[in-house]
Amino acid sequence: MTSAQKKILSYCLKLLIVGLAAYFIYKKLSNHQNLREFRELVKSLSALKVYTTFILLLLLMLLNWLIESYKWKFLISKVEKISLYRAVESVFCGLTWAIFTPNRIGEYGGRVFFLSPRRRIQGVVAMGVGQFAQMVITNVCGALALLWFIYNFNPLNQWLFIGVSLLAIGFCVFFLVFYFNIRWVEKSIKKIRFLKRYKRFFSVLNRYHQKELSKVMRYSIARFLVFTLQYILIIYLLLPEIAFFKTALMVFILFFIQSALPSLDLLDVGVRSLTASYFFGFITTHDVAIMAAIALIWFINLIVPAIIGVYFVFKLNFFGNRDS
Repeated sequence: MTSAQKKILSYCLKLLIVGLAAYFIYKKLSNHQNLREFRELVKSLSALKVYTTFILLLLLMLLNWLIESYKWKFLISKVEKISLYRAVESVFCGLTWAIFTPNRIGEYGGRVFFLSPRRRIQGVVAMGVGQFAQMVITNVCGALALLWFIYNFNPLNQWLFIGVSLLAIGFCVFFLVFYFNIRWVEKSIKKIRFLKRYKRFFSVLNRYHQKELSKVMRYSIARFLVFTLQYILIIYLLLPEIAFFKTALMVFILFFIQSALPSLDLLDVGVRSLTASYFFGFITTHDVAIMAAIALIWFINLIVPAIIGVYFVFKLNFFGNRDS
């Protein structure tokens, strides 16, 4: 393929990605009842309080993805050195891809195309380490929050509850031990005949030791706290009578359930809303407020970054040459 053909194909691919993202975003926003309900709910609230909360949510969104950019820069440094700005570019570009792909799988492509072609598969593996760290903190906090929920709202027989508690603790320990020994994956692949040919791509796992994995986990915890705070802020705006502690634990459960379900970013707002409505129903009767709050967070954390990422899509490097 000639340089001119590569350039034409590259632009066509970029236009296709942007077109798909724009279509999916438009279709979802043009018929989103929860966002309309949110507008109705805030009409009765102080405008200053509403605007202040909205600005804080936007700033926290930017902080969240900035932390993720630092995490990505650190993770990929074991494969290829990139600047923080390039990390930011790839993170936002990945969010645009993620918006129309199942289980956010497009986010991997959106990021690794900013790397040199021969390092892209290792980049996917490196990104997987970061995603797994995020999953660990989500699962650990979610499992413990579920224990609190069961104890307070669905009491079990004492021995059954002890059994469930031990199961939950074992679940948490398993994820933590496996994460801090992520190199086991690479060793296992070497022992599986049909996967041996791919072992060189997973060799990057050997470069993440306890120190590196701890740092990645700290980034993941920081992100977890940021988007938990977002939920607390918006729910406090709409339902100030709910205690922060209960809100946080319910949010942990929401994240936990959400992480276990296959979804599409543009569709999972419905799953989030229904899950939140069920669990928050044990501490409040204001279903509409909860569902509206979830819809707003979805819009700020996924739709706004995806729109920002459109700009960076046009900087993608499909064929490994700077002109594309």
